[in-house]
Amino acid sequence: MGQITLPGNPPIAVTLRRSAQARRLSLRLSQIDGKVTLTMPRRLPEQEALGFLRDKEGWLRGHLEARGEDVRITPGALLPIEGILRQVVPGTGRSLGLSDTRVEVPGAPDRVAARLQGWLRTLARERLAEASDRHAAALGRPYARLTLRDTRSRWGSCTHDGGLMYSWRLIMAPPEVLDYVAAHEVAHLAEMNHSAAFWAVVEQLYGDWRAARAWLRDDGGALHRYRFD
Repeated sequence: MGQITLPGNPPIAVTLRRSAQARRLSLRLSQIDGKVTLTMPRRLPEQEALGFLRDKEGWLRGHLEARGEDVRITPGALLPIEGILRQVVPGTGRSLGLSDTRVEVPGAPDRVAARLQGWLRTLARERLAEASDRHAAALGRPYARLTLRDTRSRWGSCTHDGGLMYSWRLIMAPPEVLDYVAAHEVAHLAEMNHSAAFWAVVEQLYGDWRAARAWLRDDGGALHRYRFD
């Protein structure tokens, strides 16, 4: 791998990745961390790759601007919780406090991110367990277990033995989006595919799922901008 910088305001760092399997140039912008990777056939001259990159500069800058900057969770930061943007502020006492506009986090400032992340994961488990239990009961098929991860490529999954996995970041999305993902994964207990029969089960459990799915496609990537490290 190598790296080049596309000049401009601001300059863009691009990782060059040569691949024996690549048959054409491919440009990727990670919604997780904003990194840009240009994959190229192993024997392609670098000048051709640079020309391709310049041709795609407008597209790339537009998508970087739409993605926005990463948000590090510190006092004063704005963070969506259940679809509502709230300001992280210092709190008193021992427990976190949540209002329509703020989340109050007690303790030392350098522990705010870790404590808030732990609280969000607990809340995510409660909401996803409730939704999964409800949909599984309606379907008449129990699931085996529920786990949370900070997944990059998917919001949820269902294993062949009935294990459900979800991204804890769904707690930042609107509640109807979280509920849709739960319905989607529970539906796989009946249909381990994405056939018409599967989508019929999702609609049976959730109703019209199209708006929630569109939200994840259009806005879900932004949930990875929030950094708790």
